[in-house]
Parts: sequence; structure tokens; C-alpha cells
Amino acid sequence: MAEIPLWQRLLGLLAYLLPWSDALSFGRELYNLFPWISYLALPATPVLLLERSIPFGGFLLFLVLFLVVVRNPNVPYYLRFNVLQAILLDILLVVLALAFNVLLSPLGNSLMIRTLNNTVFIGALVLVLYASIQCIRGKEADLPTLSDAVRMQL
Repeated sequence: MAEIPLWQRLLGLLAYLLPWSDALSFGRELYNLFPWISYLALPATPVLLLERSIPFGGFLLFLVLFLVVVRNPNVPYYLRFNVLQAILLDILLVVLALAFNVLLSPLGNSLMIRTLNNTVFIGALVLVLYASIQCIRGKEADLPTLSDAVRMQL
């Protein structure tokens, strides 16, 4: 297998800022307990600014990444793989956030809700870190089920 160029690794790494920006909302309780965790939000600041400054910014970013990168056969496979995996991880986090808001909001701010939020935050952190490290190494991050779905789409 050929060596993945550095520019592809870096652009693949940047794609994981999209799901990380959506995972940050799950960590509110942890920010209060451990203020230093808020520094983990710094890499996602450009994505958060884009999503909040442009109407439907998150959706537009998703469309641009999907149509311009993932569906473009001229873009290298490695980059398309990482961008699509980041998009699918982001969709999973958005669906979880909606489910938490709709289904669990009547329970208030109970210990169970805080624990679920913390678990999703830490899980997303682990997944994004693992995928980022694999990107830097020039390897495909093999996330169970998610990577299989990416490979089927590409």
C-alpha cells in the first residue's frame, strides 16, 4: 500500500472537527467539574463559528463535504473515507442530541441524564482521538459498523 501524503492526512484529520463540534454539547457537566476540559473545545472553534454565524451553517457544511468531497471520484479515497466517516459520526451525535432533548428532557437534570451526557461526550472524545491518531499515521480508523458503512458507500 502506498504512503498517504501529509496533505491528505491533515485534511482527513480536519474532517473529525465536525463530529467533535457536536459532541461538545454533551460535556457541559464535565466542564463544570473539570474546567480544564473546556480547552478540548479549542480545535473545534472554527467549525462552531461557521455553524453559528451562517444560517444553517452546520447543514451547509455537511452538504459541501458530502457533495464536494465524498461524492467526487477525483478526491483520493483516503480523504473521502475519513470525511464520510466523520459525517456519519456527526449524524450519530446529532441524532443522539435530538433524542436526548425530546425523550429525556422531561426527566430534568437527573443523575442519569448527566451520566448519559458524560458517557456520550467521553465516547465521542475517544472515537475522535482514535480516528485522529489513525489519520496522522496514514491508516484507516476502523470503527466497528461505522467503517463498514463507509466502505459500502464508497
